Amino acid sequence: MNDLALVRRLSRLLITAVAVCAMLVLSLGLSGGASAAALTTRGVHGFAVVRPQYEYVGVARSDTTFRCQTTTPPNCYGPKQIREAYEITPILNKGITGKGRSIVIIDAYQSPTITHDLQTFDSIFGLPDPPFTIVAPDGLTPFDPNDANQVGWAGEITLDVEWAHAIAPDAHIVLVLAKSNQDTDILSATRYAIRHNLGDVISQSFGEGESCVDPKLLRQEHELFLEATLKGITLFASSGDQGAAQYTCDGNSYFLSVSSPASDPLVTGVGGTKLIADGQTGAYQSETAWNEPQYEAASGGGFSTIYPKPFYQFGTAGIGRYRGVPDVAYNAAVDGGVLAVWSSSGLGQDLVFRFGGTSAGSPQWAGITALADQLGHHRVGFLNPAFYLIGHSPLYAQAFHDITTGNNTFTGTDANGNSVTINGYSASKGWDPVTGWGTPRVAHLLPLLVAFGCGTSGRDLARARSL
Repeated sequence: MNDLALVRRLSRLLITAVAVCAMLVLSLGLSGGASAAALTTRGVHGFAVVRPQYEYVGVARSDTTFRCQTTTPPNCYGPKQIREAYEITPILNKGITGKGRSIVIIDAYQSPTITHDLQTFDSIFGLPDPPFTIVAPDGLTPFDPNDANQVGWAGEITLDVEWAHAIAPDAHIVLVLAKSNQDTDILSATRYAIRHNLGDVISQSFGEGESCVDPKLLRQEHELFLEATLKGITLFASSGDQGAAQYTCDGNSYFLSVSSPASDPLVTGVGGTKLIADGQTGAYQSETAWNEPQYEAASGGGFSTIYPKPFYQFGTAGIGRYRGVPDVAYNAAVDGGVLAVWSSSGLGQDLVFRFGGTSAGSPQWAGITALADQLGHHRVGFLNPAFYLIGHSPLYAQAFHDITTGNNTFTGTDANGNSVTINGYSASKGWDPVTGWGTPRVAHLLPLLVAFGCGTSGRDLARARSL
């Protein structure tokens, strides 16, 4: 394709993107994004907590001179390898590092060692210390090292903060902490971050089965996400680590479900893959859908029972009447996980852990978005329309690794020790309900996000919402 033809094609896509953004806010905002009948017929469950979406397996090394194994599992990756595999390094080398942009991480409880751990992580991997702020709008819950739930969230905080920073090393990281992982507390922290405009992009590495959420709260959450969209704030959420399943609302077993908030049509759901890259250079080799039965873990994905298919998914093969999840994916495998420093695990100070899970992908996609915001000198905003436009265009193969092998069938153990299998979906060419459109080739994708993101027409969005 010659340069003139490419410019014309890009121009047509840009015109389409602007029109889609305006139509989307009308369809998602004015309709509430979900049918009233679907929301109001759902029961309210007492077990209303969200869960962090990560897996971790032991300590990689207890010093700072470790080397990831490159020939036999378990494998692991540091910032250098991930940046190379997903073609982030060329962007960083051009001075696009997230400087002047802010990434909001929403989490629950706290990690009393996160500031120290971030500094140690930077020292190990040769990263600059970023501007880092902790906000607890409803008060900070005292850390209880004997509470497994709190310790688990401390691990989530560790992964989220360190890996958003690893991708956008000069971005301001704003950690917003809910006082617990109750739905209402998570919503309160998210509301504070959006109403106070704390950042350009928000990462949410947690979730629960969408039918387990109080319908009233689900509507409040969607309205809040609409506020964020109108401000040009980009929203990401991990799609879950139980494949096509979620925990039942009492937490004792599993059922076929997608994860909220990833299923909200104003949020970009991030699924998981198993990345194979050179352990030293990070050179990309191959990728499959993430499914590790030995850890009872797989990429979350499937179809909402709450949200009708949004406008941007029209014309996408494999999606019926309801929203398909995820939209995109990222490395999530435990065997091939990322390294993070975590001192509040109870095992010792300055230990380097290997993490997996879709939790790893959401903050890294947030980091990529911060790079796009800096590149474009504005918020790129709501990105789902851009992802689907690119996915249906000749530019798709340049911008994404299409994941075509693997599945997210899940087998787990319930509270009674019984094995439970939830049949899932298969990865396939183009979009699929396991890995979405796939994983990013950032050097090629970033200019497209700047051109096609809904943040480019923020005033048009505001006008559309007021109609």
